[in-house]
Amino acid sequence: MVHKMLFWSGFGVAVRLWQLGIEMRPLFNKESLWVYPVYASIGGSFGYWLTGVEQRQFKLLADRRDRLLEKRNRIAEREGTESAAA
Repeated sequence: MVHKMLFWSGFGVAVRLWQLGIEMRPLFNKESLWVYPVYASIGGSFGYWLTGVEQRQFKLLADRRDRLLEKRNRIAEREGTESAAA
């Protein structure tokens, strides 16, 4: 989880550098250094949110897989009892 937040924080800083490059402004101006932590925190919070989304999706997929396996087992038991009775 931490590595994803660090990645997205770095991505936020890279976006700021890209923005300044497009504008052809100096990358490390003393008056605008405060903006880098803002972009890093925005990127980090996006990474944190994305990690939560990923965990919810994995849980949803695991629950769906378990339900399908239970259904498959019930069908196999039912077919097994029907073939034994016949």
